[in-house]
Amino acid sequence: MDKRSYKYIGRNVTRFDAVDKVRGRFPYLADEPFPNALFGAVLFSPHANAVVKKIDVSEASRIEGVEILTYLDAPNARYNGSEWFPGQDDYPDETVLTGHARHVGDRIALVMADTEEKARKARDLVRVEYEILPAVTLPETAADMAGMLHEDGVKSFDGSICYGDLEKAFSSAAYIESDTVTTPKIHHAAMETHSVLAIPRGDVLEVRTPCQITFGVQYSIAQVLDMPLSKIRVIKANMGGTFGGKQEVVFEVLCAWAANRLKRPVFINTTREETILSTRTRAAVKGKVETALDADGTILGRSFELIVDAGAYLTGTKKVMMAMGKKASRLYRIPALSYKGSVVRTSTTPAGACRGYGSPQIHTITEIHTDLMCRRLGFDPVQFRLKNLLGEFEEDPSGGANIGKARVIECLSRGAAAFGWEENKAPKVSGGRFFTATGFACCTHGNGYYKTKYHDFSNMSLRLLEDGSAILRASIHELGSGATTALAQIVGEVTGIDVSKITVTEADTQFTSYDSGCQASRVIYVCGECARLVSEAAVKMLTQEASKLLDRPVRFYEGGLVCEGKKLDLGAAVREIMEKRRVSIEVNFEHRPESNPASFGVHFAEVTVDKLTGLVKVNRYLAIHDIGQAINESFVRGQIYGGIQMGIGMALSEELPFDSMGIPRVRNFDKYHLVNAPDMPDPEIILIEDNEPGGPFGAKSIGEISTVPVSAAIVNAVNRALGSSLTDLPLTPAKVVEAARNMGE
Repeated sequence: MDKRSYKYIGRNVTRFDAVDKVRGRFPYLADEPFPNALFGAVLFSPHANAVVKKIDVSEASRIEGVEILTYLDAPNARYNGSEWFPGQDDYPDETVLTGHARHVGDRIALVMADTEEKARKARDLVRVEYEILPAVTLPETAADMAGMLHEDGVKSFDGSICYGDLEKAFSSAAYIESDTVTTPKIHHAAMETHSVLAIPRGDVLEVRTPCQITFGVQYSIAQVLDMPLSKIRVIKANMGGTFGGKQEVVFEVLCAWAANRLKRPVFINTTREETILSTRTRAAVKGKVETALDADGTILGRSFELIVDAGAYLTGTKKVMMAMGKKASRLYRIPALSYKGSVVRTSTTPAGACRGYGSPQIHTITEIHTDLMCRRLGFDPVQFRLKNLLGEFEEDPSGGANIGKARVIECLSRGAAAFGWEENKAPKVSGGRFFTATGFACCTHGNGYYKTKYHDFSNMSLRLLEDGSAILRASIHELGSGATTALAQIVGEVTGIDVSKITVTEADTQFTSYDSGCQASRVIYVCGECARLVSEAAVKMLTQEASKLLDRPVRFYEGGLVCEGKKLDLGAAVREIMEKRRVSIEVNFEHRPESNPASFGVHFAEVTVDKLTGLVKVNRYLAIHDIGQAINESFVRGQIYGGIQMGIGMALSEELPFDSMGIPRVRNFDKYHLVNAPDMPDPEIILIEDNEPGGPFGAKSIGEISTVPVSAAIVNAVNRALGSSLTDLPLTPAKVVEAARNMGE
């Protein structure tokens, strides 16, 4: 269908919650605590590796109305908060509360009172005596110190992906090049900190949480509390951002256990410092990549050796590490590959899911390496990539899904022309102090779980109502990206119903059907297609019932019912069908995708490096994305803007460092350096829309991939400006000044 003929697809429909958010009326979980709720303040460990020898709650208990639960009261059941379905067998090494603190911010006790102020005051009166143990802070030596941190003694969690004849590739190579790149542990920096509310309701425990996978929260709680899934109701609360930080279970099990034990509602809220220290981070990675090339610059083989820092608990970091390996063969044509990853635990803040789920790390490593390799061997970086990038509908040699209607070559070609790469690729010097240069990077990401070890399906019901409006019952998790509005646009496009009359529900495990959650960039490609298909099924049912009612053919045309050339009012038709045929127009549909194509992007950046101060300014930025079809173009652009901001931070300023005792050097935004609005470029965006099969109206993902190539593009530009080979992110001013000193050596 020609894009111009769409009524809603590709249009900039205003999101449903926009006005309330702009006016400060949009209610978040912390804005509406439940009556009679106890406010919970978690007692966090101030030490990175310490065993509790004694805990004294006597002084805190003297405050009227205070309830205290410590690790001595808590169940010993171990769980892994990244599991979202039974049988995934992620290694369980975390408990609700612990007497062996394994990072600053580990959970020792929960102090509750009728006000948050009273709970925090009482928490500060709890006295704990610790035996402080050596901190495990270096991933390179963590395996040898594993027994100091975890009694299970597991040194590392390893994984590998191999295919092709790597030995032959390297033995026949004209060139073999290698680099080691490190990416930092970073904070998600969502505006809303972590919170959760648990309410006992008879034999059902209700949990409200701004999470990404309600059914995962339900499963973790059921594991620890030994309750049937049917007795745990998880409701997705309004969310103020996540970027993956609320994908895994952090405080939900603790809150549910406390409420269930005390038979009272319990609400836990956190400060920014508590969120930074005690929740999740992007995993830090040190990766060595080695590439074998023939004399013409064709890739023959590539090998990887990665050390990935999980922090104090395994969480989902092994899954993140394996996801990195699976992306390694979905961008360039690599006949032979060896990927070996080792996940280690350190006494630092736990890592886990973060926007891109490993893609930013692996593509930062490979794209910095590719640029440095081209420079050393004298290959043009654009032509080298054009020679080796995958074409459309190529197979993934690692066993993943076909890459689909790939447009990465078009992204690079159009981007290079629009950016003026040939004219601007030579570095420019101004006054001997300022160096300006350009860089770029390519990337890929997925669209769900098809052809992985994890299942992927979505179940929705659509009811056409008596007044011509509609409700789509779906287990969607609106993260702030506009997903519910986008799904309404899809329903509106199929049914002809005005989007303002369509309601899309969010997940409620007791009333909405099962869905795998907001993860793996599956929401538009998988859930959006389910919304399209259930809408088509509802329209089919409506026309069939109307035909039976009128005893003559009724067809659906341009968003309305037509009978013998006469247009029928949709709401009136529904009413008559309900009254005379005693049938409601409601359809349930389960969509199981049979493809998982790749989304692609190429980003170009121009930076100016101040040799004296080490500061880097991003002057110009161009992002080209292969998205299949924009459902809502303003939402797509918004995702890209935010992705660029996150990626620049990862490249230049954001990191969570720890000293040798495991003490965090960053606890708040005063020392965690986000890229703010004055430092942001005004991004130029080119969208390549070429209808991806299997997606709704040809659409595929953008939310995660938009941040994937940014760091590499920025670092490549800095290295071109200075003639340097910087590979240790972030490129802080001190590192840049040191590189500038070495210019010409």
